[in-house]
Amino acid sequence: MPWMPELFSAPALERVVEQRRRDKLAAVPYFAGLMSGETDALVRSFAGEPELHHPVRGRVKGAHAFEAFVAQTNEWLAERNASVEDVDLVLTEGRSVEEAILRLDGEYGRIELPTAIVADREPDGRLDELRVYFSTWPLTGRHAIRPPLLQPDPEAREADVVGEYQRALAAGDVDAIVATFEEGGYAREPAGGRYVHRGAEGLRAFYGLLFSNGGGIPLEHCASTDDGRACALEYNVVWWGRTELPPEAGVAVYVRGDGGKLAAARIYDDSDPPL
Repeated sequence: MPWMPELFSAPALERVVEQRRRDKLAAVPYFAGLMSGETDALVRSFAGEPELHHPVRGRVKGAHAFEAFVAQTNEWLAERNASVEDVDLVLTEGRSVEEAILRLDGEYGRIELPTAIVADREPDGRLDELRVYFSTWPLTGRHAIRPPLLQPDPEAREADVVGEYQRALAAGDVDAIVATFEEGGYAREPAGGRYVHRGAEGLRAFYGLLFSNGGGIPLEHCASTDDGRACALEYNVVWWGRTELPPEAGVAVYVRGDGGKLAAARIYDDSDPPL
């Protein structure tokens, strides 16, 4: 939820969140802000020059480029008859990770586009930059190789069950990774829709396929955003089993369940599996 609500007009805020008072709206969701028609409020939400990293448009920097991006995005959303479902929000002092599902008209009917938006913030709440993650597979039927957005951080460490998941993922250990999930927990692939794998049997089949290239998937850990309930990890994919890959950017959100294991693992990258 990146945009600062005090910069929007009252009518725009009423359209964003019905029956909520302006002073209780902590932030305006990403897509609601883009579609509000108040581009000036979006630009002023940044501490300096607007900067956004997009899977298709690449880096968008500067007010003029950002304004053009907003106009083009709104045109594209209107053409596709887009609707937005808010999924979750991981919020810490300096960063937020917002998840949403875009539903769009495609060539053969409606499609889902799971999207994650990472916002780095200054202490006053203004934005440093936005990083948008989604897979182009639902849109084009192909994967786009996305260069890294962040450098690896050797200090990035994930606690408890999230760390256990990462160790099992790197090792390619199906039993260990399935054991990190709650009963009824699920993993969702970047393509969303029917690519959701739930319960021990579904998870075992999914991760067994992922590890079928001769090993696990060790990630370069770049930034971890953890509010205690959920952890969002930004990473680079560099190896897939026995195959070395050009570093590819992604983010995944791991939601802890009541039993201390994972209720959900939602993945947002565009890697082309060498399977």
